[in-house]
Amino acid sequence: MRHQWRLLLLRPNHLLRSQLYISTHSSHFQVLSNPNLPPLHSLISLFHCTASQPILDSQFTNHVKPISRSFSSEPALEESDSDHLVIADIFAKSKDVDDIRKELELSNVVVSHEFVLKVLRKIESSPDVAKRFFDWVLESDSERLSSKSYNLMLEILGVNGFVKEFWDLVEGMKKKGYGISKGVQNLVLEKFEKDGLDSDVEKLKCAYASGSIDNSAEKVCSRVCKIIRNEVWGDDVERRLQELGVTYSSDIVKMVLENVGVEPARVFIFFRWVDESGLFKHDEWTYNAMARVLGREDCIDRFWKVVDEMRNNGYEMEEGTFVMVLGRFCKRRMIKDAVDLYEFAMAGANKPSVNCCTFLLRKVAAGKQLDMQLFSRVVRIFTESGNVLTNSVLDAVLKSLTSVGRFEECNKVLKAMEEVGFVIGGHLQSKTVFKLSSTGKKEEASELMENLEKCGSNVDHKTWVSLIEGHCIAGDHDKASDYFQKMVEKEGVSSAGHAFHILVNAYCLKNRAIHACVLLVDLVKEKQLQPWHTTYKELISKLLVQGGFKDALNLLDLMKDQGLPPYVDPFIKFVSKSGTADDAIIFLKEMTSKRFPATSVVLRMFEAFFKAGRHVEAQNFLSKCPSYIRNHADVLNLFCSNESRKDASMANVAA
Repeated sequence: MRHQWRLLLLRPNHLLRSQLYISTHSSHFQVLSNPNLPPLHSLISLFHCTASQPILDSQFTNHVKPISRSFSSEPALEESDSDHLVIADIFAKSKDVDDIRKELELSNVVVSHEFVLKVLRKIESSPDVAKRFFDWVLESDSERLSSKSYNLMLEILGVNGFVKEFWDLVEGMKKKGYGISKGVQNLVLEKFEKDGLDSDVEKLKCAYASGSIDNSAEKVCSRVCKIIRNEVWGDDVERRLQELGVTYSSDIVKMVLENVGVEPARVFIFFRWVDESGLFKHDEWTYNAMARVLGREDCIDRFWKVVDEMRNNGYEMEEGTFVMVLGRFCKRRMIKDAVDLYEFAMAGANKPSVNCCTFLLRKVAAGKQLDMQLFSRVVRIFTESGNVLTNSVLDAVLKSLTSVGRFEECNKVLKAMEEVGFVIGGHLQSKTVFKLSSTGKKEEASELMENLEKCGSNVDHKTWVSLIEGHCIAGDHDKASDYFQKMVEKEGVSSAGHAFHILVNAYCLKNRAIHACVLLVDLVKEKQLQPWHTTYKELISKLLVQGGFKDALNLLDLMKDQGLPPYVDPFIKFVSKSGTADDAIIFLKEMTSKRFPATSVVLRMFEAFFKAGRHVEAQNFLSKCPSYIRNHADVLNLFCSNESRKDASMANVAA
């Protein structure tokens, strides 16, 4: 890439091309500047005539004579010859930037560097339109503008008497390192002299002498870089640089430092030489340019020497320099140097953003080892500058620990942050304890909870729930049960329903429904816990599957005491398939506070027995029911219909 750039700088026919372009361009401009020409909109309308309405040559050639382009060095343009007319039409009136872009898209006009030059040449007799077009390209796509584009616009402004706009554009060119071409200087100088603008004449001569194309910052930089790049530094290099007679400015020195493209040591020699030779006194921009070059592992001592010298001379490190070098240090795992740089920058006027602190803490956390000394140092530097650590910073650090498989070290970073006044928020509390407990880091989870309580943090309900759920996921149900008991002691039972539901469900999944039932009964009786209705239903279903019929019946009694509706479906299903008539009676009596449940429930029990093909048990159950059930019409009809179906079925079998 560097060699391609050098070839472009050293093209031998560059000046010849510029001179040829200027001479042909000048004649072109003089013809189109003829005051006898018709207005621009007339020319546009003439060009837009169709073949059915031909234009006589005399209509147009009486005003404009054809211009020869035989000496032009410009390549053939791909755009249509009428595209410049579209541009002229669009920019003839002031329009919104978005409207202009839409019209260009609809017209299929692609703005390229060559197209900009072509359009400016075509509409140079309408400086207002040309300026609007140029300003639009400058704002929307400045890369399409070159030194040639600027000079062409400069000529249009100068020759047409736009003096203020002319000098404004000259200032813009200086900032980009572009100079005034000889052809433009001659044409505009003639105009200024004709209009009696003596002060502007002198100003233009000075501007050309100090910033012509041959003496532009780019050309000077090219010559200096060529000498430094191609030879080993010595007396001969210094002599040749002296012979160039360069008047070094901040822009030139900065440009050389950034573009010479050799090893940093040689760039540093030039940096010292230009100062010690009395040719230039370094300023903030050149110090920063040198710092960007030296900010790497093989130049670290020189880097710190330069930035310390810069600070001692009253200059500041630019934000761009800090960000670039910090990123380079972190990429190359120079974490200590990155922290040193952060401390240096935070002590200056251009303090890094909060995002820089977060970025650096993440890099420290994701290092080969978690260096808590460096981590604490970054935290201290950040907070001593008046900043406050937030949950988003901690969250970013925890993600970095996760990425390198060291999440269990979160207690260390949290402690370092708490030492400077940070208080972890409830959401992060919950998220952190869950991640620790669910991944089997029960000691770390316990340490975190103890630390939160010790520091006076408000451990909220969600954190307890997450801790219990995490242990359940990890399969440590007993530990989850212990934490639930502790939660009840600290917070009471009023908001314990969710956590208990998670705990019961975890026991049931491990075929420990009876254990969960014992825990529920104890907590209800001793702590007045009120489990969710859903918790009762799920536990009853699991108990019946796991052979805990009597335990399930006990839960029905607790549900009645809490005013919850009984859950009968799993009982009916269980008894009808594997229970006895006595089991049915016990269940029906347990589910109601009355002597016997409603007839509709009893009918469901009979139907379930019949559906399961257990007619004998249905008869036994009927014999144990109260007389008002035995003599109930619906019950008798049910038995009669089932006996009829049974007889019909046996007859079919016999046949």
